Amino acid sequence: MPKRATTNAVLGLAILSLLTITSCSPSSPNTGEDKATSPTPDSSARSRHDAAPAAPLSSGQLEKRLLDAGDLGEGYTLKPERPVGHDDMTVVGCPALQKLGGDAAAGGTLAFPHRAKVTFTYAGGTDAEVTEELYSDTEAKLSQGTRRIFEAMGSCPSYQVTDGSTPIEVTTQTTPMARNGEERWGQLLTFTGAGHSTIIKQTAVRTGSTLVVVSGSPGLVDTHLNKALRKVVARG
Repeated sequence: MPKRATTNAVLGLAILSLLTITSCSPSSPNTGEDKATSPTPDSSARSRHDAAPAAPLSSGQLEKRLLDAGDLGEGYTLKPERPVGHDDMTVVGCPALQKLGGDAAAGGTLAFPHRAKVTFTYAGGTDAEVTEELYSDTEAKLSQGTRRIFEAMGSCPSYQVTDGSTPIEVTTQTTPMARNGEERWGQLLTFTGAGHSTIIKQTAVRTGSTLVVVSGSPGLVDTHLNKALRKVVARG
């Protein structure tokens, strides 16, 4: 029997999409370029190598840097956050995620000390949502923690996640990213279960001691990622 590991934290970037899979309309796979951009520091990051590291921000400071409906434009509605439990979530068929799912998951991958989150629904599309998450910690911890989870999820082109008794097939595809911030990661995930499928795009950009994660419908992520980055940088 394949080894199973609890993934309540390991799949934290995409987990909400698993809970709504059966209500999503069938989606067509993204046919764009699937060549990944290496998440290594860019030249601007190297030029700041000798500068003092940015201090972590508090959760309150992060909340002020989140996008609001006015930043997004017409048709967006704030979605209330609901508490979600993932104690029954397991992963099968991806050794890298299974490895992370032990002690790392118990400790909370992406459980950075300071965080803020907001989700919006968009009236212009069926099941169209975009979520922004901001995290803050030391630059080294943000870099190492984010790299671990994206490399683990990207190491398996397909695997299965079980939420209680519901099996969900997951396929992953790395996506190219514009050279924003010091480090950046991107991937496209397709979740299939109960005869339905949905595609979620996840992007993460580290700028100093802040990690900006934007996920949701691919078109909405592409539209609003730079807005999220500009607001974080503008606030300093």
